Amino acid sequence: MGENYISCREDNGSIHISEDVIVSIVRGTVSDVEGVASLSSAAGSEIAELVGLKMANKGVKIRFEEDKIIADVIINVSYGNNVMQVAKNVQDKLLSVILDTTGFEKAEVNVHVSGITFDR
Repeated sequence: MGENYISCREDNGSIHISEDVIVSIVRGTVSDVEGVASLSSAAGSEIAELVGLKMANKGVKIRFEEDKIIADVIINVSYGNNVMQVAKNVQDKLLSVILDTTGFEKAEVNVHVSGITFDR
């Protein structure tokens, strides 16, 4: 399996979870948190998209280190919401969902707020 899989070895075989599965879980969860306007993208990814490079994981980066899943999420917060509270809600919700859905015991979620979105 490639390096973008997290693997669990058991007596009766192995289980491999793709990074893309975790990204899908994160994207769905973040969109349900009140006060989150959208996922944002890392600096430079808009330029990469302009020159034809696809950034499928826009706003989400997943890493696997030993027995821990590390998620970095970049969000925009809707104007009028407490930025710290929205970020904390995202962090708490993602930790819970990642641990529950993957069965892993350790995860780290880093939330980066890149902007505020104003309603029109």
